[in-house]
Amino acid sequence: MAKRGAITINESLCKGCAFCVKFCTKDCIAVKGDKFSPLGYLLPTFVNEEKCNACQVCGWMCPDLAITVYEMVEA
Repeated sequence: MAKRGAITINESLCKGCAFCVKFCTKDCIAVKGDKFSPLGYLLPTFVNEEKCNACQVCGWMCPDLAITVYEMVEA
């Protein structure tokens, strides 16, 4: 079985540090420059969803606990 993942980014908590982008080994998160938080921080976006394997590194590295990782198992 292949393991796939998905993430959500809480835009109210995220301060745009981009640690999630830096530490994602699959390049699943990017800062495109077109999305801002309510406080004006530049926000990351979940991209390349098909590459995400739910390793949870992005969530662990987020100092603001703004990322939730979901693991999906494909049959």
